[in-house]
Amino acid sequence: MNASLPRTAWLVVALLVPVALLNYLDRQMLAAMKSSVMSDVMRDQPEADWGLILALFKWTYAFLSPIGGFVADRLGRRVVIVGSLFVWSVVTFLTGQVQTYEQLLAARAFMGISEAFYIPAALALISDYHMGPTRSRAVGLHQMGIYIGVILGGFSGYIADNPDLGWRSAFVVCGLIGIVYSMPLFFALRDVPRQQEQTVTSGSDASIFSLLSNPSFILLVLYFTLPALAGWVVRDWMPSILKQEFGIGQGKAGVSATLYWQVAAIIGAIIGGWLADRWMRRTIRGRIYVSAIGMSLIVPAMFGVGFSPQTGQLWIAIIFLILFGLGWGFFDCNNMPILCQIARPELRATGYGLMNMVSISCGGLADWGFGIMRDNKWPLSLIFGVFASCAILSVVLVLLIKPRPEMGDRFAGS
Repeated sequence: MNASLPRTAWLVVALLVPVALLNYLDRQMLAAMKSSVMSDVMRDQPEADWGLILALFKWTYAFLSPIGGFVADRLGRRVVIVGSLFVWSVVTFLTGQVQTYEQLLAARAFMGISEAFYIPAALALISDYHMGPTRSRAVGLHQMGIYIGVILGGFSGYIADNPDLGWRSAFVVCGLIGIVYSMPLFFALRDVPRQQEQTVTSGSDASIFSLLSNPSFILLVLYFTLPALAGWVVRDWMPSILKQEFGIGQGKAGVSATLYWQVAAIIGAIIGGWLADRWMRRTIRGRIYVSAIGMSLIVPAMFGVGFSPQTGQLWIAIIFLILFGLGWGFFDCNNMPILCQIARPELRATGYGLMNMVSISCGGLADWGFGIMRDNKWPLSLIFGVFASCAILSVVLVLLIKPRPEMGDRFAGS
């Protein structure tokens, strides 16, 4: 790595944290302001229609993610990151103007298209700058922006309940902030210069084939997907669940459904990133072990969240959400670093895009299916038990991944 790169490696993370925050803020705002949006735009429509809105975002996001990753690997990370931020910010602004259910569906579809290009490019850029010794910590710090965005989105329920503000104003303001921030970001970000041999590829077919023919990559895709089913349901449906099951207001439900577990996820990402980087000094499987520990925390958390309404105590649900957040932080900060152990640098954004495609497509089905199950009066304990069972399988899958030392993720034993 060029000697000048370490001086800007952490600056790149700092520049991208606000982008990650905005990337997830609008998603959580919609979930936290569900009651207001439905009463304004979706009068008397069933829960399944709301689930379809959540699902459509994910399906468009998923379909475009591999393309976004491929473009970032070929054209450079910076242009893709800034372009994605600008376009989704315009769509966020326009979301505040919708008047019909069909317009809201279209807005969320365009939001999925525009946001699909960001995460693969951003995590690939961070991994380009941060080699093995700091990679999990750097990714973890970036993911903190996501968690903070979800927390702030949770407070938007109070904005929606305020007659002087309303749900539309939140989308308008966030859209304008993103549009403005994209301008200085374009000049501040820089791609990492690559060696000539790293930039030469044999075309998109060969690139995708080299990933899909790698058993460890297939295992990582499955591992990335199964717990994400639970993650999307918690993000998208938990404010509504807490409001209905515990009889609390929209604002309190939004905060309770996001603040505690996202703060726990921040702590989990900090600890998990530090532990993974440290464990890598002893074994190349250090990141895998830390991620598996996180998944082992998610499993009981899902069972507990599903059972908590039977107690009638909100604090019990919050405790299990905190446990979920700790496990999620361990899991989330190590996905791209594990990918870096099995894929070449010029394929990492593409690889993460493929992971997103499978994971978020299934997440859309989970959101839609959750709405259908709620309409059919399935008990929450049964619904969350299904998602917990998927997480159990994922623990086995991640332990089967075989990292490759030649991919450049440095550890003491190499």
